[in-house]
Amino acid sequence: MKQSKVWAWIVFGLGALYFLIPLIATIDFSLKIRKAGYTFDAYSAVFADPRFQQTFGYSLLIGLCTIVVGLVIVVPAAYYVRLRAPHLRPVIEFVTLLPLIIPAIVLVFGYIRLYNSSSFLPLTNSNLGTAILLTFAYVALGLPYMYRAVDTGLRTIDVQTLTEAATILGANQLTVIAHVIFPNIIIAVLSGAFLTLAIVIGEFTVASLLGVQVFGVYMQNIGANRAYEPAALSIISFVFTWGAMAMIQLLSRFAPKTAARTD
Repeated sequence: MKQSKVWAWIVFGLGALYFLIPLIATIDFSLKIRKAGYTFDAYSAVFADPRFQQTFGYSLLIGLCTIVVGLVIVVPAAYYVRLRAPHLRPVIEFVTLLPLIIPAIVLVFGYIRLYNSSSFLPLTNSNLGTAILLTFAYVALGLPYMYRAVDTGLRTIDVQTLTEAATILGANQLTVIAHVIFPNIIIAVLSGAFLTLAIVIGEFTVASLLGVQVFGVYMQNIGANRAYEPAALSIISFVFTWGAMAMIQLLSRFAPKTAARTD
């Protein structure tokens, strides 16, 4: 027993070193912009750059829009499958996994071909249209995580009983979803939302090919002609992503402790 614990700690230590050494090296490099010693000048330059403020703010806005659109699509769909059509669950799960199988570059080229200037709906001709395409592309990329988070939340509550009780009291389906189901799965919804936001912040391929200046594109452009600022941006992005993961872990402590329902 003691020997197995020793080997477990050795494996854990090797895994931790595998992830921590590159991170520490990146932090160390980002602080050496001056030869005199460690300094936060690279971080100051990044935060003072108007392009950083613009692209990061735009990515946050697109991320929030993506979360809203994703919830409007996923919550009713997952609720309907859970309540009325459980036989469709394998099909829905397969469809929601497609964004993990189909490369993002295929998705964006399909958008460009369908919505270019010569199509019946030339969305790529305007900033608003491009933002709409970008939002729906991110909804697709975040679909596997959002759907599974919502589906997990629905498994922790008695959807059938809650729906019947609300219906007896005169609530329609929209009211049931908005005022009964949604508040009971809010922790799961927030978990999916944070995962989606982390994906949007770091995404590059779709935004680059659509010609949109988002945070991921800004990071790539900075990395092409500077040395220390890209390292600082990597740490900032890392902190943001792990902050989102920490929020998921924190919120999971407040999740309902009832056993998951699989029927």
